[in-house]
Amino acid sequence: MAEAARIVIVGGGFGGLTAAKALRKAPVQVTVVDRQNHHLFQPLLYQVAMAGLAPSEIAVPIRSLLSKQKNTTVLLDEVTGVDLASRCVHFAEGRSLPYDYLILAPGARTHYFGHDEWAVYAPGLKSIDDAVEIRRRVLLAFEEAEREPDPTKRSKLLNFIVIGGGPTGVELAGSIAELARYVLGRDFKNVRPSEARVLLLEGGPRVLAPFHSELSEKSVRQLSELGVHVRTGTVVTSIDPHGVHLNTGEILASETVLWAAGVAGSPLLAKLGLDVDRAGRAKVDPDCSLPGHPNVFVIGDAAFLLGRTESRCPASARRRCRWPATSPSSSRTSWAAARSACRSAITTRAAWRPSVARARLRRSTRSSSAASSPGSPGCSSMSST
Repeated sequence: MAEAARIVIVGGGFGGLTAAKALRKAPVQVTVVDRQNHHLFQPLLYQVAMAGLAPSEIAVPIRSLLSKQKNTTVLLDEVTGVDLASRCVHFAEGRSLPYDYLILAPGARTHYFGHDEWAVYAPGLKSIDDAVEIRRRVLLAFEEAEREPDPTKRSKLLNFIVIGGGPTGVELAGSIAELARYVLGRDFKNVRPSEARVLLLEGGPRVLAPFHSELSEKSVRQLSELGVHVRTGTVVTSIDPHGVHLNTGEILASETVLWAAGVAGSPLLAKLGLDVDRAGRAKVDPDCSLPGHPNVFVIGDAAFLLGRTESRCPASARRRCRWPATSPSSSRTSWAAARSACRSAITTRAAWRPSVARARLRRSTRSSSAASSPGSPGCSSMSST
């Protein structure tokens, strides 16, 4: 009897988990490897950043999600290299793991467009650590403004700048405005909600550019109702301790600057020596396989599809699920791997309004709690390598 094919999946995000679950009934051996021992629901990270949710409410152990899959093993480790010739994955502590098929789903990171030094002054939002740091900065700005007698310094403390008008930027800006409006007015005595100013900067002609223009216009109206000032066609040239410098020569003074202007592929891809685009995404064929390596797939935010028109994988979850996938091989296992590789998260980004996000979270919590074991570990015990 032939030995079951060995499939290694690098990354426990939406892409990696979807691929693993798609192979749950296949006659293969699946190994999921991730640096973290938990899966993170990134669309609600902004709620953690705004103190609306605890980190444990948007994270769940990867092992518990895949515990019922008899053909799947989960490893907590960091991938440092891949030998494509010998079909072997290398880990940080010197160990290695052979594979027959490899699915790379390492996700993305915050992209500062060549200005990584800005990260110190303008943190991004891609992990729980990022969310906790943003929450610390925002809440401390309110606290310092409460005891600051100088109106000029207090104005700088209460001036919040969000750079990037994509979904994350819109979510953050709207949530900060609601936090200022409702929390400041109720809990603080020396500052008024009207003193807080939230500014959303977008370099393009409109916010939420990947979506229909009507949605962009509606978002701007709703943000304006909350008191958010939206400025499009505004390019940031520098960020320093004094604030944000614009292409117009204007300097916006602020103690709290948040970055939501772009993402890039995981640095693991370049480290592995793969052919990547300017944003660090691996260039792959239409079936998500690496050119010249039909048994290696790159999926999700880490993939840049080559074809008649080169493009990255669609950002919309529903469009990703409909992305065509055909394997050049007639092998059933190879076809299954290619099919699962082209799927992505079966979820849509929660609306930025906290009330909507909380309602969706309650529904998901009720459904998941019924299926979860009472003794499953929480996020508080999670560690990373």
